[in-house]
Amino acid sequence: QAQLVESGGASVQPGGSLRLSCVASGFTLDLYVIGWFRQAPGKEREGFSCISDSEVSPNYSDSVKSRFTISKGNGKNTVYLKMDNLKPEDTAIYYCAADPIVVTNTKSMCTSSSAVYWGQGTQVIVSS
Repeated sequence: QAQLVESGGASVQPGGSLRLSCVASGFTLDLYVIGWFRQAPGKEREGFSCISDSEVSPNYSDSVKSRFTISKGNGKNTVYLKMDNLKPEDTAIYYCAADPIVVTNTKSMCTSSSAVYWGQGTQVIVSS
């Protein structure tokens, strides 16, 4: 059974860092665009970072560019999200998702928030 499982969410102070992990099972991430999404209370879900083996560079939204880094684990069916200089407005539930490379790309996936597989989410709270 295909699934994604996120981990690494926590409560941190502004300016702090976290690394989220997204582990896939039942399918291989090499054939998928993988994205990180988040949903804050009262707001719509937004895609902010997507990565694909078929593209040179990941896609980042302006709100996280230069602070967040998405990467894939070598030889592991895992995608990471390193988050630095966290701000209170980064507080949200963070989800990873995967959509086949043949139907999407990083920009489209991050914009549409559409994917075949979704994780259950991990909570990130940034507060002093």
